[in-house]
Amino acid sequence: MEYKGDFLSLLKANGYKFGINTSNSTNNSTQHFELTEGTTIIAVRYSEGVVIAGDRRAISGTSVIYDRANKVIDIDDYSVLAISGSPAIAYELARVLENSFKYYRRSQLQELSLDGKLRMLSKLLRDNLPMALQGFGAVIPIFAAYDKAEDGGGKIFFYDALGAQFECADFSTTGSGSVWIRGALYYLNRWGEKQLVDMKAEESITVVLRLLDAASEYDAATGGYNRKSNIFPLVKTINQQGIREMSADYLNEIYTQFVEKN
Repeated sequence: MEYKGDFLSLLKANGYKFGINTSNSTNNSTQHFELTEGTTIIAVRYSEGVVIAGDRRAISGTSVIYDRANKVIDIDDYSVLAISGSPAIAYELARVLENSFKYYRRSQLQELSLDGKLRMLSKLLRDNLPMALQGFGAVIPIFAAYDKAEDGGGKIFFYDALGAQFECADFSTTGSGSVWIRGALYYLNRWGEKQLVDMKAEESITVVLRLLDAASEYDAATGGYNRKSNIFPLVKTINQQGIREMSADYLNEIYTQFVEKN
């Protein structure tokens, strides 16, 4: 068969559909190609920088594909990309960003500015627009960084699938479980005993773990703490000293003392 076009268009021309097969007919000849998706991520500013975390579950339709997915990816020493949506596209975006930042640093003998990093991510998301509009390949990321210029402190930026960038003053969350925790974050930040940005690292990490645990109770696509396999959400802090990933032992201590204490 003669065909001109990209590979995904060829699959569609031969009867493949992307997404979940909801047909109950055994005679349906259409082939369905289910896509893997990441789910819930959250970023919160605290007194020294940003806490950013993601659950570990990756799904395809109603199936759990993987329970150790990394949705919080280091880009350089002071910036992190957290992903929800298509991991295949998101991981490629992260690799391109990482290599681009390295190339700029080595060729210009200086770090790319935060504004430059943000514009680069916007362009990559905009270039991915045709995939997103076709119903697959959409990525909804959160970009968190520590701005060393004039000690700008921790910064959180939310992006939509078209590449539009929005700076979040205190917190951001996206993914399927975000609908359950966004309101809780607003409530805690406005009427809690202490605003999120005034919390110490341990307090902020406790809030994040509690909210991801709550999301896992109401959203089947969000994975909470897996007791059987001892799998915790991936949690990192970004501050003036750089990026630090919280160990399983430390997260277990937080869970025991503050999340599952009752």
